[in-house]
Amino acid sequence: MPEGHSVHRIARQFQTNFVGQICEASSPQGRFSDGAAVLTGRVMDECFAVGKHMFARFEGDFWLRVHLGIYGAWDFTGQVHSTLGQTGEYSRPTVEDSRGENSLTSIGAPRLARVRMAEQESESDVADQWPPEPVGAVRLRLLTATTCGDLRGPTACEVLEQSGVNKVLDRLGPDPLIVDYDDGERAFIEKVQRRATPIGQLLMDQSVVAGIGNIYRAEMLYRAGLDPYTPGKLVTTDTLREMWADWWKLLRIGVEVGQMMTIDGLEGEAYERALRHREDRHWVYGRAGEPCRTCGTPIMLAEMQNRKLYWCPSCQK
Repeated sequence: MPEGHSVHRIARQFQTNFVGQICEASSPQGRFSDGAAVLTGRVMDECFAVGKHMFARFEGDFWLRVHLGIYGAWDFTGQVHSTLGQTGEYSRPTVEDSRGENSLTSIGAPRLARVRMAEQESESDVADQWPPEPVGAVRLRLLTATTCGDLRGPTACEVLEQSGVNKVLDRLGPDPLIVDYDDGERAFIEKVQRRATPIGQLLMDQSVVAGIGNIYRAEMLYRAGLDPYTPGKLVTTDTLREMWADWWKLLRIGVEVGQMMTIDGLEGEAYERALRHREDRHWVYGRAGEPCRTCGTPIMLAEMQNRKLYWCPSCQK
């Protein structure tokens, strides 16, 4: 599932390439035809993300809300500009990771899992057409004179009025890229410590803290040396302050780099490998049965709320 850093990157792509432009909206798949009819021909006035939700306001105060869920993704074609520090932008060619993600024109679920080309059709053939023919089940297409954004497989894609946007925002926990640092820290600590629910569940609860998914959950708990099953009310205030600071840091790295880089201090070949391969950029996630990078104890795997949970039983006590 795309986590908070991906959604912020998508919002910034729209901010750079679509805001201030008249957008033609359509639903090639047909499932969002009514919503597209409301949006088409309108200027996109702003776009931002909170946690895993993206909000785009169009003239007339119509709002588009998108939640990618597990399988959702955006693909951008045409002229795609960015103000972000993209993966590989620093005097190197753009890096595409082993799951087909380049984090500039393809953001969300792995590309290979969502795009199915016709046997006789190559990706370059599609790129030569303007606007390109829709590929796969495109729920929503947003098109300017020069840039195209195709949305596939979202959990939520809807048009809202301001009151509907406010209802969604009111139920979300603090997002480090949106709230004041101290206000967010205070809200995070209060929401965790009032509950006996395991901290591993609370980090995935978007009403407690926004944007954390399965990967960031596992990695943050490891970095904090915290047992995932510790009740929230028993986690010390100092530990929660450290975790809020860590989320503040990791989210910014994810937005800047385009990948969830959770091992600090990688340089040279190790950094390049981490950009391309998820298994080289995490402490515990996806490493069940492999030795802990710190102590050598086999990494444990369990299920928590129907999601895979990875942790080191020695380092996280």
